[in-house]
Amino acid sequence: MTTKTELPIPSLDQLNWDIVKDYDYSSIIEMLTMHGIKFLTALAIFIIGKWVAKRIVKIIDKTFDKAGVDETLADFIENIAYAILMVIVVIAALGQMGIETTSFAAILAAAGLAIGLALQGSLSNFAAGVLIILFRPFKAGDYVEAAGVSGTIEEISIFTTQLKTPDNREIIIPNNNITTGTIINYSAKNKRRIDLVVGVAYDADLKKARKVFEKIIASDDRILAKPEPQIAVAELGASSVDFVVRPWVKAAEYWDIRFDLNEKIKTELDKAGIGIPFPQRDVRLFIEDGKTLPVKTKTATKKK
Repeated sequence: MTTKTELPIPSLDQLNWDIVKDYDYSSIIEMLTMHGIKFLTALAIFIIGKWVAKRIVKIIDKTFDKAGVDETLADFIENIAYAILMVIVVIAALGQMGIETTSFAAILAAAGLAIGLALQGSLSNFAAGVLIILFRPFKAGDYVEAAGVSGTIEEISIFTTQLKTPDNREIIIPNNNITTGTIINYSAKNKRRIDLVVGVAYDADLKKARKVFEKIIASDDRILAKPEPQIAVAELGASSVDFVVRPWVKAAEYWDIRFDLNEKIKTELDKAGIGIPFPQRDVRLFIEDGKTLPVKTKTATKKK
């Protein structure tokens, strides 16, 4: 087993000051000067580069404001632009200090690839979010049907879209599920057509039924005059003559008017004596001679 011996630290009196005095410090001063200049230059590159990056981001922000770009998309692009510019500034500063930046860039690229593979699903949602914000197939407040659900758009973010259903449920949909399917925007136009199918009995007076529908349409001031409402016999069904009643209304009043029309049509047809057929089934029992039903029966009598 070996033991370490500690060398005594010389005191100031024991130092050979002549050697210290006569030592050539030019190489040390030259090295400190060279590295000091590099450090200061790198620091200046970092400070000036950071200032330039902020100025560029401000210019991008003003350009987006003038162009009316969505705020969410604008903030995202500005943050990405600032991050890219700062990476360039840091690499330039490190290169000025003599640090090998090629390997540093390779490490960043490898890390980016690994992160991209790990977040593949999130990146697809991110890309879909950018497309939604950029092309704006809908906006906050629109009533849409997408990804198998429907509701009012409350919030559009980079990764998800939030909807509120008519019964006040909150639904959060990944953006990729929206862009890969069909999007129906019920609020895109300010006018909508109500499509009603009303069946009347075959023995009903069709002209009389048409007048009833025309009267109902004309009595509702919320129904638009242009485009003109359409009332026509659409089909001779198995048990009814089917009319189509198609008035145009404002999109915001669609459901209120639709519900009211259903009620008015039923009420007015009853007043006019026009029946609305509905499925009926007659059941007939055939009993063989000498046999009875397994349940007790009695003959119905009319009340006086």
